[in-house]
Amino acid sequence: MKRILFSVMMFASLALTSTAETVEPIKFGNFDNWVTRNIKESAVIGGKTKTTYEIGPTQTINGAKAYTNLGGSPWGTSNVMAKVMGVVKTSNTVYPDVHGTGKCAKLVTQFEHVKAIGIINMDVVAAGTIFLGSMQEPVSSTKNPYSKMNMGIPFTKRPKFLQFDYKCICPSGDRTYSSGFGKKKTVAGRDYSEVFILLQRRWEDAKGNIHAARVGTGRVRFGTNVNNWSKYRLPIWYGDITTHQGYKSYMGLISTKDKAYYAKNSKGKMVPVIEEKWDDDNATPTHMIIMASSACGTAYIGTIGMTLWVDNFALVY
Repeated sequence: MKRILFSVMMFASLALTSTAETVEPIKFGNFDNWVTRNIKESAVIGGKTKTTYEIGPTQTINGAKAYTNLGGSPWGTSNVMAKVMGVVKTSNTVYPDVHGTGKCAKLVTQFEHVKAIGIINMDVVAAGTIFLGSMQEPVSSTKNPYSKMNMGIPFTKRPKFLQFDYKCICPSGDRTYSSGFGKKKTVAGRDYSEVFILLQRRWEDAKGNIHAARVGTGRVRFGTNVNNWSKYRLPIWYGDITTHQGYKSYMGLISTKDKAYYAKNSKGKMVPVIEEKWDDDNATPTHMIIMASSACGTAYIGTIGMTLWVDNFALVY
């Protein structure tokens, strides 16, 4: 009888071990540490000192200095210092906020106002975005914002889920388009906050172009208020998911240059990453993109006041 009980217990133990999950936190993904940047804008637009934030080891940086990721932080943000024709301007749409006894990231869609007496007076719609990668500062133009974002980090694993905590405020109504040039426009249709993970197998050709095959996909959009913190597990589907029951059109390949994310090639040049195909179900990725944003559309379009809070990003195996 003892032998039988021992065998049953051993079998149960092995079964539990085989199904046990491994949760791997993403570095700095608990958002408890932030870099505070105090930047004096140019006198022509008011000369005020503005504060912007980056995700990294706690410290303060004073002055209009181009930022690069510190302390091994893999996170970039939409918070930037721009220098256009010698004029220094900042934009901040990602903020540290309180979550329990620690902090979280608060992503907001808002107007960035630029005013210079007799020269310019404009509002630009800016969404709060965090992503794995880095922003290329100083930003020198408003053209094609994604071309300033080095998207993705090296990664060769195959997780089952992207796990995170979140809450959100999702105002109803149409979106606003405002790039700072011309009048603001109302754009029919509502906006959504979103979180996604893309696993890619990338390769570079002799001319420095970066190609990619999509290995794994997880993408979710939030369109209703979630007032209390909730935990979300985003499943990662592998291979061609176009026939998957949960497939949505926005989960498809990013296969055109005008919509592509960018990355730095071996020559140090920022180039678009064109997804050319779905990879095999069992393929191994070379890179991972994770992004969370208070908007899901193109640049300069969004619903003012759309807000997404996120915390505790981790991969589940």
